[in-house]
Parts: sequence; C-alpha cells; structure tokens
Amino acid sequence: MKLTVLGKSPAWQDTGGACSGYLVRDGQTVVLLDCGNGVFGKLRERVDYAKVDAVFISHLHADHFLDLIPYAFALTFSTANGEVEQFMTPLPGAQPARPLGHSRPALWGPPGAREKLRELCELWGMPSLIEDAFEFTEYDPADAVEVGALSFTFRAVPHFIDTWAIEVRDDSGRRITYGADCRPNEALVEFASGADLLIAESTVAEPEQNGDRGHLTPAEAGDHANRAGVRQLLLTHISDELDSQWATEQAASQFDGPVQVAFEGLEYEV
Repeated sequence: MKLTVLGKSPAWQDTGGACSGYLVRDGQTVVLLDCGNGVFGKLRERVDYAKVDAVFISHLHADHFLDLIPYAFALTFSTANGEVEQFMTPLPGAQPARPLGHSRPALWGPPGAREKLRELCELWGMPSLIEDAFEFTEYDPADAVEVGALSFTFRAVPHFIDTWAIEVRDDSGRRITYGADCRPNEALVEFASGADLLIAESTVAEPEQNGDRGHLTPAEAGDHANRAGVRQLLLTHISDELDSQWATEQAASQFDGPVQVAFEGLEYEV
C-alpha cells in the first residue's frame, strides 16, 4: 500500500501548495482521501483522474472537499473524458486521454453531505453537478466500505463540525489511520491503536485559547501517536509558516517512533 501526499496545508494554502489530499494506491486500486483546495491539480500530476476508483471525504470544511468542484467539472465536460465530443471540437492535435465514455469514480461523503454539496453547487446553477459526475454515496460510519483489496472504516472525532477519521486496511492487515481534523481526544487513540502509520493534524503551535478547541499541536499529535502505539507518525494540516524542524522535535518529545512533517509529493510504502 502506497501513500502519496498531494496536499497538507491547513485552511490556508502553502505557497504553491494544496490543502488536504492523500492518494492511496494498492495494486490497481486508486483512492483519494479528501479533496481540498488545490488537490485536483496535484492529483492530475500523478494519475488519470477519471480512473480513480473512489474518493472519501472526512468532513465538510472547504479545505477538505472544495476541489470536488473542478474535479466534477472535468469529469463532466472534459473532451478527454468523452462526454462533450458532440458539443466541442478538441484543440488541434489533442488526443483523448482515455476511451470515450463518461467515467464516474465513486464518491463517499459523510452523513448529510448530499444536501450540503447540492447547496454549494447551486451557486453555479448546477445543484446536481457532483452527484452527476460521481457515483455518490453517504457512508454509514458504522459500516466498512470495500474498494478493491482495500477496506475503509470510520470513527467520529471531535472538531468544530461532525468529522470522521478514516482508516485504510489492505488485505495483509497493514493500516493507515487518517485522523482528519480534531482536538485532543481518546477516540483517535483507540481507532489508531497499533496502526502502521498515523496521519495526524498539527495545525496550531499552541492550544487555542478562545472557545472550543478544534485542532492539535505537534506535541499533542505525538502524544496521540504514543498512546495509540503506532509505528510511524506523519504530521499534517500544518502551514509552511511553522518551522518543520520545530514541529518534528515537538512531536518527538512525546513519541519515540519515526516522525515526519508532510510535504507535497512525500510517499510512504506501508
């Protein structure tokens, strides 16, 4: 199982960067975890977007799903996807990138996503844009979803809105736990217990002082990894304005295993 970081920024993108997006590949199976601002362009650098098997969305904050909009437009209108050959003349010399015929990757969104995404797409006068472009389903967090040889399970974690951590397991039992966005909590520790890789957000340098907390510090991410007994920790959802060496040291003060700050293009073999 191979993980590629497409985007790791928090709600504001790094210079030239992208928000949350993680590509998971296992044999011929290709899955995208979250699709935040800038992720679709990064996805196109690595795979054929029409041949992605499934997209999973952890929660409905824009930095985790907003690039579903350009993704849906590409699936719907790109001449390379064969859908609009009858309406448009391809550019001179252009060749279809894939056989003609509309491809619809699976899209698994959290409970309530259908209504919210329709409201968003209504701004373009196309309320069913995403539903028409993808094979869209709201996942039941109590159930597992199978995509090829990969299994996906979910666990609610506390954030500003309803949010689900997502675990990916291959047929040999190797596990990647993606913690999405969350404040300090026991649910993620339990869910990630014994995982091969924990992807943990590390948005804030210090705990938020006003109102409800919604994010982790790098040290708190390390503490979660330590208590979960994971093999490796990947710090993400972190701005390039925070020093990566400092963040690594903060996490390592709580976790003895390998720690890495995410960057675009980083790859893990799990």
